[in-house]
Amino acid sequence: MQFTSYSFLFVFLPVTLLVYWLLPRPIWRLAFLTLASYVFLGYYDWRFVPLMIVAGTIAWVAGLALARTESRRRRRWILAAALCASVAILGYFKYRGFFLDSLSGFGHVLGLSTNLPALSILLPVGISFYTFSAMSYVIDVYRGDVKATHSIIRYSAFIAMFPRLTAGPILRFGDVDEQFRHLPPKLTSPLAATGLYFFACGMAKKLLVADLMMPYVNHLFGLSAHLGLFSGWAAALGYTMQLYFDFSGYSDMAVGLAFLLGVRFPQNFDSPYKAENPSQFWRGWHMTLSFWLRDYVYFPLGGSRRGLAMTVRNLMLTFLVAGIWHGAGWTFIVWGLLHGFYQSVHVLARRVRLTPRNAWVNRFLTFVAVVVAWVFFRAPSLGVAVNVLKAMVGLNGVESVYHARVLIGWNFTLLIAAALVWVNVMPNTWEIKVQPRLRYGLVFGLLLGAAVLTLSNPSPFLYLQF
Repeated sequence: MQFTSYSFLFVFLPVTLLVYWLLPRPIWRLAFLTLASYVFLGYYDWRFVPLMIVAGTIAWVAGLALARTESRRRRRWILAAALCASVAILGYFKYRGFFLDSLSGFGHVLGLSTNLPALSILLPVGISFYTFSAMSYVIDVYRGDVKATHSIIRYSAFIAMFPRLTAGPILRFGDVDEQFRHLPPKLTSPLAATGLYFFACGMAKKLLVADLMMPYVNHLFGLSAHLGLFSGWAAALGYTMQLYFDFSGYSDMAVGLAFLLGVRFPQNFDSPYKAENPSQFWRGWHMTLSFWLRDYVYFPLGGSRRGLAMTVRNLMLTFLVAGIWHGAGWTFIVWGLLHGFYQSVHVLARRVRLTPRNAWVNRFLTFVAVVVAWVFFRAPSLGVAVNVLKAMVGLNGVESVYHARVLIGWNFTLLIAAALVWVNVMPNTWEIKVQPRLRYGLVFGLLLGAAVLTLSNPSPFLYLQF
């Protein structure tokens, strides 16, 4: 069930909110929210629900076991067992086919007959997000950052909460535990106004910008072998803008829905395309994943405490994990390693004081590096990515103005230009302070209405595949 579907907007959401706020006790509301979230996920495929319950329960049971023992050795075994179980679930459903296909490919190159079975395993919706949330819970309990909860209802609501279930943000138990304990008794005007503001902004980003760009981007990447300089950059820039408005749109909608339920989610985007270096980009893009990788991968590896060589190693390994997390494919691995390389180069350049002093030069270099990496993220294969990159550096020639106009079109050109101006000049949704006033209601009501009018055939959110 998509946020941008008639069934969600006009059936599921109003019924859920009505029943949720009519229930008098917070624990009853959380129990109902969990059940509603199971319905939401089961709308995609009912088999996804027991898998999520199992994955979440493993971490909950491990948390209780950690709380009952003080033996460091036993606590480590409990943590290792819980993390291995979570990784095994994620690996089987998301990566088994990729690994078998890769083994078959290597065997073919070496002249070996592997005869490995071809697999077509359905990727459970949201598995990367709720698995990482469950892993963060058991790690935080092990570290003593949060207390293990005996309330299966609060914990289940944390894992299953439908606003963030399918594409994040990646919640930590500490983000919501106190909020679940002290839910507001009713939906207040500030909560409703803020929730509707975020939801309207997210709907507009997704339906009025990202979905308009999608067919142009798909068309150009489908013609990757025939692109020239202008069309190659149009494909890359178009996807760069499409992905931003699609995913930040989902994140805004998730935040808005959480406010309508009386809960505040962490920010997930902070103007990443205004970043002046690769590190700043990752502090603004998919922030909950960035901080997850920092706290549970980069810091445990040693961070930047053991010299330059170890810092580079830790950055490369961290972003390798980021690439693998995003998808089972070599394009995602290359994308992750590219960002690890960017971070490493930035660390080295900063140490020898070779970073440009002009902020706009830094922003331009960072943005171009990000755009190049997005080509691998979008391409269905390394071959397609290489074709687009060859076009971008002029190896396929410079097409005529007429040819470029036919391939790209004025509408797409204007969309890209407007989007580039928007992400570089306008404040992000978290920087705008809205109030429950008539003028705000009219503006964002019109925005939401315009988005709803385009609902006839919405495309899935891009991060739904992760």
